Amino acid sequence: MAKLYFYYSTMNAGKSTTLLQSAYNYQERGMNTLIYTAAIDDRFGIGKVTSRIGIDREARLFQPESDLWAEINDHIRQYKLHCILVDEAQFLTKQQVYQLSDVVDKLNIPVLCYGLRTDFQSNLFEGSQYLLAWADQLEELKTICYCGRKANFVLRLNENGEVVKDGEQIQIGGNNCYLSVCRKHYKEKIEG
Repeated sequence: MAKLYFYYSTMNAGKSTTLLQSAYNYQERGMNTLIYTAAIDDRFGIGKVTSRIGIDREARLFQPESDLWAEINDHIRQYKLHCILVDEAQFLTKQQVYQLSDVVDKLNIPVLCYGLRTDFQSNLFEGSQYLLAWADQLEELKTICYCGRKANFVLRLNENGEVVKDGEQIQIGGNNCYLSVCRKHYKEKIEG
């Protein structure tokens, strides 16, 4: 029976690497996957899921207005699908999470979503909120703070490496803009 999975974490926990490994595992067994990533994230090129360890795969893009249910239905008319993989799942809309749950429930195709749980202000992203609510299985991927504890918060940094406390929820960036930290160090940096 297919399930909707949500693999969540802070930045630099290996979400994209895990997605690419899953895609490879399906491919190695002769099974077809469809990979999606957010159009808004073009750090490593448009239409690519790229891992910091240097591996990548082509991916379809989703935007807020994308109808994933319709796209996947069109695709399965031509090719059998064994799994859907979604990178940057925090950028999904509520409706898109619902559509992906329909893929699981009506088409019996597993959907594996990978994304951030919260933003730099500790607020849930829309996609993460509904994946946390509706996913059949939740898996936390872990990384560590500079102190060695589990990192479960993200700090946004300006060009001088100083903590940013306000701003738009979405600002695309990597290690130059964000730092994954434990709760203790998050609170110290935000309050300090």
